[in-house]
Amino acid sequence: MGIVSAARLTAAVLACGAAVALPAVAHAKPQAPAQVVGAGAIYVPELAVHAGPVPTARVIARLTEFRPQDFRPRLVLAIDVLEGAAGRPAWYRIVVPGRPNGRTGWVRASQVRIKPAPTQIVVRRESRRVELWRGRDRVFSTRAAVGAPGMETPLGLYQVTLRFRPVRQPFLGTFAFETSAYSRLSEWPGGGVVGIHGTTQPWLLGRAVSHGCIRISNAAADFLKRRVPVGTPIRIVRS
Repeated sequence: MGIVSAARLTAAVLACGAAVALPAVAHAKPQAPAQVVGAGAIYVPELAVHAGPVPTARVIARLTEFRPQDFRPRLVLAIDVLEGAAGRPAWYRIVVPGRPNGRTGWVRASQVRIKPAPTQIVVRRESRRVELWRGRDRVFSTRAAVGAPGMETPLGLYQVTLRFRPVRQPFLGTFAFETSAYSRLSEWPGGGVVGIHGTTQPWLLGRAVSHGCIRISNAAADFLKRRVPVGTPIRIVRS
């Protein structure tokens, strides 16, 4: 059943002749997600990720130019920038993909090509909603199913790492997005990776039932596939 606006409800009450004072309903405007610096490809065979923005800082991870599982270009998500001479980027702080979730580190700006990321996906775990934002504007919102207790969809900042139409996994619906997030267990091929995908069980939307993946309707998945490229930031928040 749809939500009845306060104005329509008030009109209905007055039409029935009921002298009932209805309280004003406050609709909180959703808060736009914080902007990231951008996303982009690695331009060296192996990218060293440092603990700080200096060459002598400890290397905390090494990322190959291509994904080893399918040889697709690997993209990184930049969340901060340190400028050097003439105001040009010298170092980027990136979200380090892989386990554990939430690691960040610094890479040389000359070894990546970062471009602005105008759109973001916001997943609201408790509200069980998936939203698409373009800058400060929310352009789409839909119901979702999220991880069940003990297998919660992980909070944090991630990105889309792969897009595809499921063929061998019809359970994933009409379209699917692989993300850089990891859960304890997921339905994703190979396990562990959190995906955003359509579903053959739309009656489960709005519930916490998955192994960590985020399920949306097939119509929503088809809508997002035209608007969400690889590299798009994903914020999974508690609210």
